[in-house]
Amino acid sequence: MFRGDKNDKLKKVDITVEKVSKALSKMRIDKAAGADKLAPRMLVKIADCIAEPLCDIFKSSLSEGIVPLDWRRANVCPVHKKGSRTLASNFRPISLTSQLCKVLEFILRDELVEHLEKLHLLYESQHGFRRGRSCLSNLLVFLEQATKAVDEGMSMDVIYLDLAKAFDKVPHERLLMKVTSHGIEGEVWQWLRSWLKGREQRVCLDGVSSGWTKVVSGVPQGSVLGPILFLMYINDLDLGIENNILKFANDTKLYGITTNKAEALSLQNDLCRVTDWTVRWLMKFNVDKCYVMHIGTVNEQHEYRMNGQVLHQVEAQNDLGVVIRNDLKVSDQCAKAYAKASRVLGMIGRNIRYRSADNMLRLYKTLVRPHVEYCTAAWSPHYLKDKQLIERIQRRFIKMIPEFKGLKYEDGLKKLKLNTLEERRNRADLILLFKIYKNLSQPPFHSLFQLTHQDKTRGHSLKLARHCANRDVRLYFFSERIISSWNRLDQSVIDAESVDIFKRRLHTQIRNFQMDLFTD
Repeated sequence: MFRGDKNDKLKKVDITVEKVSKALSKMRIDKAAGADKLAPRMLVKIADCIAEPLCDIFKSSLSEGIVPLDWRRANVCPVHKKGSRTLASNFRPISLTSQLCKVLEFILRDELVEHLEKLHLLYESQHGFRRGRSCLSNLLVFLEQATKAVDEGMSMDVIYLDLAKAFDKVPHERLLMKVTSHGIEGEVWQWLRSWLKGREQRVCLDGVSSGWTKVVSGVPQGSVLGPILFLMYINDLDLGIENNILKFANDTKLYGITTNKAEALSLQNDLCRVTDWTVRWLMKFNVDKCYVMHIGTVNEQHEYRMNGQVLHQVEAQNDLGVVIRNDLKVSDQCAKAYAKASRVLGMIGRNIRYRSADNMLRLYKTLVRPHVEYCTAAWSPHYLKDKQLIERIQRRFIKMIPEFKGLKYEDGLKKLKLNTLEERRNRADLILLFKIYKNLSQPPFHSLFQLTHQDKTRGHSLKLARHCANRDVRLYFFSERIISSWNRLDQSVIDAESVDIFKRRLHTQIRNFQMDLFTD
């Protein structure tokens, strides 16, 4: 696993007052205190006074490899998710750990991430808890391959895998082995071992607490280091895989082209490999929550088995918050986004009586609009009915403002200084493409786009090559639909030194040439 030399290993971390002060400044004051009852709001207010003594405490803790018991204790608060409140499985356990320990964890996390990314120790398939990677980048990588396959008349099978209680099942000793295999040794490894061992937790509800219980496995939830340790633990899940695998933390999908039995058998063999991995590393798949989706009009719909059990076939699956259908159409996702935003809009209508334009606009931007703009680059609608459905949310919002009743939609937008949701999606596509080009976001630019090789061309110098598409799901996917708009940008917009400058220059061009930018 570790591909560097002995000088590249992470053994010590230099703790300075500046790093402690920076970590304190990043603390969110709205978070609750842990078992040590030290609230982050208080720590932030006295940061200047405690930075230096905290630096000395953290240095001692690291050099001696000792983590105080208060730092290893957590209060678990159950939060209701859905369904009956009489079932414990319908509650999400929120773990509240020591805020003081989190300050040191912030510093260690940054060092660990720098070590892993610098030496490229994490596989490219992992998109969770990594800079420049997200749910959107995960979906774009998958849908780029899926839409290409459908457009070329091929079939693809996708297996959605569910690790049962993944964060809770990680065995500590094996986790420490994985940490060592990533080149982490010395004081850092000893501190992590002390931090994992002897942990305790209790349940707190309505001011009443249970007794303390030993935590014998799992990465500490509610901690800063927990996610990055989990990524190291499942990192080698990719080993031996012949097809494609994508991960976002523990959300995993295995997929590949399956135009014949041999390719389907290859995917089944990969499924057996990841199943064997769970046995070897004491994890477990929840077979009843693992599904197969057959994509493509000529798909033979092969069966796949896990532990002798045939996996269920589905026509649609919620993939990282976006509904993916086997025909790759986005109408279901549009309906889901509309329903979520509509419920929130209804809640605002029932509970807010003072509906001034300013107050309503803040509520709309904060609570409603994110539901219809989540990962839109992966599912931006192209059918008129879907566009109108999404736009209906903003139309309803404007009508909820008393002073705007009877006003035309376009006039309401001007008064509130809003754009249509379709215009915002188009703008977001261009901003995302700029980030990808500048290597600020994944997936890699070359995996989605090709620069045109024409020597004589009007406009800017980074024009993208167009491709023929046979089906709408490919023609209107992000990597194809954005080409015309990108090629119409001015050279000054493309040459922007930062994302903020790009946004400002893009806004100027859209304002001046709006009808030309987003129409063919």
